[in-house]
Amino acid sequence: MISRSRLYRIVFGTDTTAGKKFDIWLLWVILFSVLVVMLESVPELGIKYHNIFLVVEWSLTIIFTIEYLLRIMISPKPIKYITSFWGGIDLLAILPTYLSFFLFGYHYLIIVRIFRLLRVFRILKLARFNSESIVLLRALKSGIHKLSVFLFTMLAIVVVMGTLMYVVEGGEKGFTSIPQSMYWAIVTITTVGYGDMVPQSAIGKVISSVVMIMGYAIIAVPTGIFTIEMAKARNRTDTCPKCNHTNPVEAKYCNNCGVLIEKLD
Repeated sequence: MISRSRLYRIVFGTDTTAGKKFDIWLLWVILFSVLVVMLESVPELGIKYHNIFLVVEWSLTIIFTIEYLLRIMISPKPIKYITSFWGGIDLLAILPTYLSFFLFGYHYLIIVRIFRLLRVFRILKLARFNSESIVLLRALKSGIHKLSVFLFTMLAIVVVMGTLMYVVEGGEKGFTSIPQSMYWAIVTITTVGYGDMVPQSAIGKVISSVVMIMGYAIIAVPTGIFTIEMAKARNRTDTCPKCNHTNPVEAKYCNNCGVLIEKLD
């Protein structure tokens, strides 16, 4: 009989051979379940193999339900697991199938199981990428105010340009409302250019030219902001809480005394 602590290490951890095998097996089951949902959504296959898909889906749901209940039972703090991000994803992985009893079509929501594939990072233990993610998060956090100002400025430009185009072109040219014209402004300023809405008047073409030129200049702004913040975050260091030794940002333990460095942000 496997003890609760050993079972916990197998299910929640990856520091054992059994734990790695469990996660790898779970990943394959998740991939298979997502594939089943995709194939079932194809009309020809869904109608022809409806009963097979139904049996397979319910079998998979039972497996995931057992796994979810097992995690609750062996977790030292069940409530903490249930209310955690992964606990919510695990619940969403089984809930849609049971909801299909009451709400038709909701079982297609099991596609959220794909998010559980993020567990693969626990197996691979990509320490280098983990340290880089700390730098990335710090850059985003420190540059959020600058990026917010930029986004609000972009919104103002889109509203002004969309309104101008609505006044100049009118509904007969496809610019039937200010929101519709704002959509045109967004498509144009991002240089996507679907071509579903094209100004016909000379003034409209001038406005379009201005918006397109602005688009090329604006694209560089968030890139520059993020690049600068990335450089700052990469050069940032962490101070040891015990000996005040300066350590690189990717360090998990102090290079001087070996104490664990808490990553508060």
